[in-house]
Amino acid sequence: MSLMSILPAFGGLFFTLLAFVVSLSVIVFVHEFGHYIVGRWSGIKAEVFSLGFGPVLISRIDPRGTQWQLALIPFGGYVKFLGDQDAASVGGNQQIEVMSVEEKRQTMHGAPLWARTATVGAGPLFNFLLSILIFSSIAFWQGQVRDPLTVGALYAVPYEHGLKTDDVLLQINGEGVPSILDTEALSDFWQSMSDENYYDYKVLRNERVVYVEGPNLSLARVEQVVPRSAASDVGILPGDVIFKINNTRILRFDELKAHVEKSNGAPLDLAIWRQGEVVSLQLVPKRVDEPLEQGGFQTVWRIGIVGGQFFFAPKVTTLEARYALLFGAKNTWRVISGSIDGLYHVVTGAISSCNLSGVIGIAETSGQMARQGGESYIWFIALLSAAVGIVNLFPVPVLDGGHLVFFAYEAIVGRPPPQQFLNVLMMAGLTLIVAFMLFAIANDILC
Repeated sequence: MSLMSILPAFGGLFFTLLAFVVSLSVIVFVHEFGHYIVGRWSGIKAEVFSLGFGPVLISRIDPRGTQWQLALIPFGGYVKFLGDQDAASVGGNQQIEVMSVEEKRQTMHGAPLWARTATVGAGPLFNFLLSILIFSSIAFWQGQVRDPLTVGALYAVPYEHGLKTDDVLLQINGEGVPSILDTEALSDFWQSMSDENYYDYKVLRNERVVYVEGPNLSLARVEQVVPRSAASDVGILPGDVIFKINNTRILRFDELKAHVEKSNGAPLDLAIWRQGEVVSLQLVPKRVDEPLEQGGFQTVWRIGIVGGQFFFAPKVTTLEARYALLFGAKNTWRVISGSIDGLYHVVTGAISSCNLSGVIGIAETSGQMARQGGESYIWFIALLSAAVGIVNLFPVPVLDGGHLVFFAYEAIVGRPPPQQFLNVLMMAGLTLIVAFMLFAIANDILC
């Protein structure tokens, strides 16, 4: 084996690790900054803000006396507050006993219950806010489809057509195109479209009505490839147009989806048009547990591609900020509820444990999303940030949720749990977390 033969694989591994470290570092920084800034606002002093663990690479002390540092091992981070015994804020050190009342107030253990609760809860909260901000920003940047439906950029497709940029679609096969804002009428319109190879389009072009011919509106064109999917494994790319499956010619994306769902996991032979060339690929659909709108999951066969609605990019207009924020909040909540629902169904055995990804799977997904472009990668960071936020709220000692449970106990009983009892619970929680991580890593390898 020559050096040149392993360089591409090494480069791919390095890129994957880099994408993973960057995404994780952003999420950890935001999480720990939530702890830090709310702690500061609450009168609790941070001694160390560390991105990473282990030997310190670079550091500086700010005017407030907090040491900001970058450590060698980039898989995590922490904030160590004044008086903490360790980075996990478990127990106080002996210095607290000789501190003045004013100094004790600046420690996590001497601060009022409300300040400690706000400081601990701020980490997951900031993860959720990061997700909302990213989802909202992407929605605002992308805008919303212009009404009436107007042709923007024309994609490369293996069919001749007479449409041009800025054409306004008035009718297709004699049927008026509904308003983009009327989602129900629009859905009925798409479903009523025939499976013909070509449609008759009535468009408004330069203030003149023009009749042109064009391909089926919803081609089996790949808009996005899902990471770690069957399509990703065989090298299907965004922009590919699938026109044959098992030697059967298809035109619409719905036809492709129907073939995949009926395959029952049998290999599929695809004929793909890619920038003027025909590429033949074979892939095996994977079983996927997909969430249902009414709750629960359904098991289906998928190859891992997302299709676009049109064979062109529609013109868009700026989305109002309030709608963008609403979109961001809804998507963040979808990730949170989906994570909880998915974990519940895995634990109860309703769906496969292969739906749990460990560090290997997350790293691989990071790399694949980064290769698809900046927008996909940033979107993935938002997904991961929301997931990290909800995991940290689980009532497990060591996690933020465990600390909040202890604070709730203190609020009810009037005193914190005994330190020895806390130490035992912390060790049990750490054991549980390590076991869960090993289980997830095993899934990455075995699934």
